[in-house]
Amino acid sequence: MSAFSRRRGRRPAGQALVEFSLVLPIFVLLILIVFDFGRGVYTFNGVSEAAREIARTTIVNPGLLLGGSAATQHTVAIQKGLVPGLQVVSYECLEFDGTPSTDDPCISGDLVKVTVQSTYNPTAMLGLGGPIQLTASSSLQVP
Repeated sequence: MSAFSRRRGRRPAGQALVEFSLVLPIFVLLILIVFDFGRGVYTFNGVSEAAREIARTTIVNPGLLLGGSAATQHTVAIQKGLVPGLQVVSYECLEFDGTPSTDDPCISGDLVKVTVQSTYNPTAMLGLGGPIQLTASSSLQVP
């Protein structure tokens, strides 16, 4: 048997390392995309949940000014701690059909609509489109 025929079945010594080094960056990029997408979904869910929780607290603890009660301000502070960059955009008092209410403060049967927003910043490598504004609103009926 010649030396050539014995080596034909064997792989050269560094081939596995070269293949690994070619595939590793693609694999790491895919993992980063999955984690970043998950972080975006988590942030969007946090913004939506913050709108619901603030609206619930606002209707349960009314104040002279819509959203001005101590309980509502406490809930806003908690939600700001959970969702980075959270801002309450507006509190609105609406009739049941969605038209703006003239009642001040809201009365029983009116809807309280709370709108919040936050900015989601994808990682530098994946954020080619820049920051994304996430906005959510929640409407609940005043008991």
